[in-house]
Amino acid sequence: MRLVRYSHKDKVGYAVLEADQVKVLDGHPVGELHYTGEVLAMQDIRLLAPIIPSKIVCIGKNYREHALEMGSEPPTEPLFFFKPTTSIIGSEDAIQLPKQSEDVQHESELAIVISRLCKDVPVERVADVILGYTCANDVTARDLQHRDGQWARSKGFDTFCPLGPWIETELADPQNVKIECRLNGQVTQSASANQMIHSIADIVSWVSHHITLLPGDVILTGSPAGISRMVAGDVVEVEIAGIGILRNKVASFE
Repeated sequence: MRLVRYSHKDKVGYAVLEADQVKVLDGHPVGELHYTGEVLAMQDIRLLAPIIPSKIVCIGKNYREHALEMGSEPPTEPLFFFKPTTSIIGSEDAIQLPKQSEDVQHESELAIVISRLCKDVPVERVADVILGYTCANDVTARDLQHRDGQWARSKGFDTFCPLGPWIETELADPQNVKIECRLNGQVTQSASANQMIHSIADIVSWVSHHITLLPGDVILTGSPAGISRMVAGDVVEVEIAGIGILRNKVASFE
């Protein structure tokens, strides 16, 4: 099942995507689904970021080759940080380059969406708290990251967390999906999620043993190697097999 968040005329809502139409939901898509009976054509709606969570938890350096290209050894424990929810945009929205940075880079990632309030989740129970998966781009001002020595500013600018195009609730084998990033059609990142240092189950369990997760919360699972600088006019696409393509243009700050 593909869950979408959309705008139509003066309304923002959630729906289930089927073929070229969406079946509108009454309320939030977490929990039991209730339909309004309204059906809209895809051509008549605008897709938004599929969820606005209470928090975005990101796992850093979770692929060995990416850690090495960043000049560090892979962490022995999951390393997590946060992006603000104000950084979220949807597919086809523009990533805006901030004036403060001269080196903004893409990081393609598989994102997990949490289904219910949870804390201290055992590894073997992680599947019970996952609603589904979506594509993410952990956009980073690399020069500011190096300058600051911590990651809040460099990863927290408005538009620095593209998510979408929807939440896939029935991803058959998330730990083995192919993750690819293309910049202006050229492949810059290509990997399998099975190359993660810390697995999806380990990540969710680890994070939940430190902070309470709420329904709709998003966890980014880390970026493969191949991070690349983006400039105004570029088009960046994150494609994850079984989910879809997250596509964003890059623009100068206005």
